[in-house]
Amino acid sequence: MDKPEPELVKTYLLDLQDRIMDALLGMDPQAGTTRDTWERESGGGGVSRVLEDGQVFEKGGVNFSDVHGENLPPSATATRPELAGAGFRAMGVSLVIHPRNPFVPTTHMNVRFFHAKKGEVEAWWFGGGFDLTPYYGFEEDAVHWHRVARDACDPFGADLHPRFKKWCDEYFFINHRRESRGIGGLFFDDLQLEGSFAKSLEFLQSVGDHFLEAYLPVVERRLGHPWDDSHRQFQLYRRGRYVEFNLVQDRGTIFGLQSGGRTESILMSLPPLVRWIYNWEPNPGSPEATLYEIFLKPQDWVNWDVDSKTDI
Repeated sequence: MDKPEPELVKTYLLDLQDRIMDALLGMDPQAGTTRDTWERESGGGGVSRVLEDGQVFEKGGVNFSDVHGENLPPSATATRPELAGAGFRAMGVSLVIHPRNPFVPTTHMNVRFFHAKKGEVEAWWFGGGFDLTPYYGFEEDAVHWHRVARDACDPFGADLHPRFKKWCDEYFFINHRRESRGIGGLFFDDLQLEGSFAKSLEFLQSVGDHFLEAYLPVVERRLGHPWDDSHRQFQLYRRGRYVEFNLVQDRGTIFGLQSGGRTESILMSLPPLVRWIYNWEPNPGSPEATLYEIFLKPQDWVNWDVDSKTDI
């Protein structure tokens, strides 16, 4: 197993953060922006870049963090009890984008690296992925999203995409609601490809570099779709599911809070407006019902027949 080189990861992640932010601002130059460099009292820090009140993106954040400490939190040691109490370094880029138009999906992406050491025991691994959360479903978007995800994985082995696609479907499942958060994408953790740091980093870079290719064409296709207040109210209702997942289940949120991370940056993923309705159900045959019946269930989108006409 080759020796990990965290500084190579850091250089890539900072560049990725800038490239993604530049691309988002290129689509929404009127959005308000904040660049916030911060330090963590117990070690490390990061750079938070936030979009707000744009014509395209109602709120978004692209966050870089590089933190270290002397006691790896429980959320990272559940499957690694030998590392309990280990010193650690964790770095990553994490983003969530909440568009204004209800026909443009919300998206999340994260790529991260962990390095832990306790006495003679040393471990490193990569994790991350990206997923899409539409409010109104379009086959064309779902097929495109998943085929780009496949393209990110295939150079590293044909088995990776099916495995990481399935992992994503299972991870972004809201247990207390018994429903999926969105249409999935990729999710991976504990990654060491053939025990090689270099090859594992190349895979991480492929996932990070494919994100804009997956997301921006979807935004461009749906940006001008007409919408009214009924669409907006459904968007706000479904955003509630996003909040529930992030606060109750998400490992990244839990790790960040348990490790004493910067709360403002950790919770920048939450949407600016949201609503809950008691015991709401969609009208049969409605576009909202189609979302639940087709798009919020795991599908083989890579091989989907786009002529089946299940769009809204």
